[in-house]
Amino acid sequence: MPPYNWRSKLITQGLERTPNRAMLRAVGFKDDDFDKPLIGIANGYSNITPCNIGLRELAERASAAVRNGGGMPQEFGTITVSDGISMGTEGMKYSLVSREVIADAIETVCNAQAVDGLVAIGGCDKNMPGAMIAIARLDIPSIFVYGGTIKPGYYDGKELNIVSAFEAVGERAAGRISDKELLEIERHACPGPGSCGGMYTANTMSSAIEALGMSLPYSSTMAAEDEEKALSAARSAEVVLEAIKKNLTPRRIMTRRAFENAIAVVMALGGSTNAVLHLLAMAHAAKVELSLDDFERIRERVPVLCDLKPAGRYLTVHFHRAGGVPQVMKMLLNRGLLHGDELTITGKTIGQVLADVPDEPPAGQDVIRPFNNPVYPKGHLAIMRGNLAEEGAVAKLSGVKKLVMTGPARVFNDEESCLHAIINGRIKPGDIVVIRYEGPKGGPGMREMLSPTSALIGAGLGDSVGLITDGRFSGGTHGMVVGHVAPEAQVGGTIALVEDGDSITIDGVQRRLELNVSEAELAERRRRWRPPEPRYTSGVLAKYAKLVSSASQGAVTD
Repeated sequence: MPPYNWRSKLITQGLERTPNRAMLRAVGFKDDDFDKPLIGIANGYSNITPCNIGLRELAERASAAVRNGGGMPQEFGTITVSDGISMGTEGMKYSLVSREVIADAIETVCNAQAVDGLVAIGGCDKNMPGAMIAIARLDIPSIFVYGGTIKPGYYDGKELNIVSAFEAVGERAAGRISDKELLEIERHACPGPGSCGGMYTANTMSSAIEALGMSLPYSSTMAAEDEEKALSAARSAEVVLEAIKKNLTPRRIMTRRAFENAIAVVMALGGSTNAVLHLLAMAHAAKVELSLDDFERIRERVPVLCDLKPAGRYLTVHFHRAGGVPQVMKMLLNRGLLHGDELTITGKTIGQVLADVPDEPPAGQDVIRPFNNPVYPKGHLAIMRGNLAEEGAVAKLSGVKKLVMTGPARVFNDEESCLHAIINGRIKPGDIVVIRYEGPKGGPGMREMLSPTSALIGAGLGDSVGLITDGRFSGGTHGMVVGHVAPEAQVGGTIALVEDGDSITIDGVQRRLELNVSEAELAERRRRWRPPEPRYTSGVLAKYAKLVSSASQGAVTD
């Protein structure tokens, strides 16, 4: 094998490459630069969201490190949208779609320009799986650089984060706080750069990617504003240059056993339900067989070791100070719950990377629990099945006080009507809220339901009301909620047949999701059911709806 991608070497070979050389001279190439490896720097910078506002400096640090290391950086932009800003609006339909746009954009640039290696830099939720899908498709030496987590805000002596603002809406609607308190929480929840501060989707995915071996140790939990994050970006670029020399490509790292490591870490951290969707999609791109059953199998073996928000007490900055992902991985490795011989982008195995990490978490902290005193004895992300979810659904059981719930269905065909019902006091204890036609095809785009779930928590209904949806949940969601219900309503899944007042059982113990209606009645309803007209007939959402697979397969588009 050549030391790096043969396509870029064509730049130096033959008269037919002269025009290409001329164009590269215009962007700063000198005579001796044409023999250097080209390193794409995929930069997700924008000032749309605090998650990505700090990425410009990281890209500059990475580019400088590439130059100093003997490579030629070629920086290009990728998009981002802010889940937090679009949450609860029609714009949220573009969030999951942006994962595919990011993947397609990075793949397009890297293949069109024949780069030899890639440093992908992202912050907001979909940046990470989007970049990793592209990295798996390209299979050139690559690394992911996370933009970092946000630091907590403070008001009235309490730590705040973005979920504090969403839950405050429900608290105000229930009369539990004043207009002034709501405003002050909004003013102080997000104090600066970085992704949402709990073990929500961004920090869950950055941690999963570190566990997968595709980013540097400790990098997944660093604060965006800290110097160590910029130093890590520079070191990441150096590692890619080393990987090119070794021909260390992503699919050598992103194996089935590596994905099992990532799932184990997500369970131990109490991470987001979105990890299920994104890891399935990343595995698909890497040509690795992974299914919902793998998550359930690993859940049975791996306890929740970390007391992190949304269901727990601590933010990611506290977790980082307690030892971060390497500390949790070492604890899992020591008990045979991690594959220590899997490669990482550093060229070392997981076992070698963790060799100097302490066997147990440090004393004097309770962010990371000892193995004999976990937060929960089993993983928190349960795969639910039953006549309401024949292909499967995902429930997050951490913090749930009532694991079995049966109640009357309150049915809504979109998120907005459900939110209005909650805020106006029309949802009562014991109800099972059903939000449908919000799946990958039906939404389209599979919106996150943080607004209604936070409103339920804020209204004091989090422990007494269940919610199921063919949409998704934010990593900040907690309570008795079940998402990713498949088949979705738009394609005729049983969730489309539910009527107001039907009895529904959510059983977190047996992992069952059942509509308590006779088979004969369901058959008659199915005979009468007709799919609604698509909500979009042109543009990116219409294209997405035509291509996207079931949530049970990761909602992939290829």
